[in-house]
Amino acid sequence: MTLDDWFLRPDERGNRRTDIDRRSGDGRAYTEGNAVDVLVDGATYFRCLLESLRRLEPGDRLMFTDWRGDADERLDGPGTEIGRVLASLAARGVDVRALVWRSHSDRAHFSEKENRDFGECVNEAGGEVLLDERVRRAGSHHQKLVVMQCEAGDAEVAFVGGIDLSHGRHDDESHLGDEQPVELDPRYGPRPPWHDAQLQVRGPALADLAHTFHERWDDPTPLDHRVPWRVVLRRIAREPRHPRPLPEREPARTARGNHAVQVLRTYPAKRPPFPFAPDGERSVARAYLKALRRARALVYVEDQYLWSADAARALAAALRRSPGLRVVVVVPRYPDRDGRFSGPPYRIGQQRALRELTAAGPDRVAVYDLEAESGWPIYVHAKVCIVDDVWLVVGSDNLNRRSWTNDSEVSCAVVDDMRDEREPRDPGGLGDGARRLARETRLRLWHEHSGIDVADLVDPVAGFEALARAAAALEDWHAGGRRGPRPPGRLRPHRPEPVKGLAAVWARLVYGVLVDPDGRPRSLRRAGRL
Repeated sequence: MTLDDWFLRPDERGNRRTDIDRRSGDGRAYTEGNAVDVLVDGATYFRCLLESLRRLEPGDRLMFTDWRGDADERLDGPGTEIGRVLASLAARGVDVRALVWRSHSDRAHFSEKENRDFGECVNEAGGEVLLDERVRRAGSHHQKLVVMQCEAGDAEVAFVGGIDLSHGRHDDESHLGDEQPVELDPRYGPRPPWHDAQLQVRGPALADLAHTFHERWDDPTPLDHRVPWRVVLRRIAREPRHPRPLPEREPARTARGNHAVQVLRTYPAKRPPFPFAPDGERSVARAYLKALRRARALVYVEDQYLWSADAARALAAALRRSPGLRVVVVVPRYPDRDGRFSGPPYRIGQQRALRELTAAGPDRVAVYDLEAESGWPIYVHAKVCIVDDVWLVVGSDNLNRRSWTNDSEVSCAVVDDMRDEREPRDPGGLGDGARRLARETRLRLWHEHSGIDVADLVDPVAGFEALARAAAALEDWHAGGRRGPRPPGRLRPHRPEPVKGLAAVWARLVYGVLVDPDGRPRSLRRAGRL
């Protein structure tokens, strides 16, 4: 195996204007020698983030991007509110810079006020947290990235994944929910359980993640260009239209571990264009499609949506190509907004994707949602994919057209240099060998979701069947009136409410225009390519 079998080459990224793959001068679109940890659920991530923030010293630099931020969200108990922690760093001389999506109105169930308050909290102490509206119409900045550059090089670290610095995310493996909840569909309860994932990255990949931040920061387009009346409000509030200059500072490229990392992004084609991606970038989508073509034994996905027709076609093609391939998917039971008018557009894309998957491999595809011991369903917000226990990707992107073409996203694909010697040692049969980080991550997630001993989950086929038995036992317990002890595990077969009749007609229109828009250039749309 070579890493180019799994990772995109520079010419496969599809964006000639970015310098991300040219800066190292080695002709590769990835870095080696990284140390990557998978942080499961928000409580774990927030504790690690707080520990790293506390190590920052005057003169160090903190850069982050976020979809939503709540200044009062506690990282680890009272006194650790994220706004308070960041304001303290800025006041002590840490260079705090951030780009947070300006967002739509709270009346539309978004977070315009929260993001504005978050920025004001930090900026009053000397930071520079800016609201960024340089998006495509109906798009958003969805990246969740934190990069810390330090005078002490061994303290440099980055975090990337699906977890915002906001309410609702602070949950752990017990899934009792965040004490500071967000409002979801009422069926998730007053304190919705929340499952998520984030990567902690040390080593040479920090240079690519820092450069990803700098590309957006240095975009000369005014931050408020899209809505003219906001220009007036920004001037009244004395908010800048452009970020202050931020000289790029190369992180130390010292090897920290055994992991190769490829930084993947999505940017839309828009006007005015991103100078670093004038036709957009779809390396997230391209990386998925390349990895899925190599799948032979198992594809495991955790995703908030699973709406993408392109992803469904790629998975279906892999199932038809490889008769031994199994696909396991974990998604939320309900959309976060599942009302009479909001629900059908959210469900119809998933309905189509699942129909295509089950047609390609009816007995080799398993789709589950999660239910906490409390009886409330768990909202799955994680964006994780593992292929053949080799290729692992965690990021901000979902398997939908929006994340693959229309919003800004950032993810990291990882291949571990260390092989896992447990049988089967080479589940894909291509000589790649199972890799330790990918396999350990899958086993950790499967054990948390099923309660099954890890030893019984190592083999993909045996594990696939064990998950099915665990889900069936919990389903039978519910069907039998929940008498007797609750079976272990949280897996339940996913059976979304179908969208039928007239609702299916209007839901397809709303889905394509608003819920899952296409941010590709027209030439690629016409050609049907990413």
